[in-house]
Amino acid sequence: MENVVLIIHLLLALALIGVVLLQRSEGGGLGMGGGGGAISGRAAATALGKMTWLLAAAFICTSITLTIIAAKNSAGSSVLDRITDAPVQQEADPALPDTGDSLLPPSADENAPLVPTAE
Repeated sequence: MENVVLIIHLLLALALIGVVLLQRSEGGGLGMGGGGGAISGRAAATALGKMTWLLAAAFICTSITLTIIAAKNSAGSSVLDRITDAPVQQEADPALPDTGDSLLPPSADENAPLVPTAE
């Protein structure tokens, strides 16, 4: 059921984009110019305008339906409820030398030269 509603939702989104792009521009970008539609009491409703409202209402209905379906399918607990208080214990890798709990690099041998010499 969720897949059917999701496919309808995606088709509505594409149709809504197409209908909006087909509409005639009013020319009043950022409130400049145009004038006719904004001054008159009500603009004439065109077929594309009615189709836009219909598709937008159907898009919102499918969005709400998908939200309800997702809420029903979700687990009853939060992700935070699944986290335990005890940290995960990691086993030591036998290939690595045991350095203890120190995060510092191992100390250099006092007699070893700092710069390797070519011999």
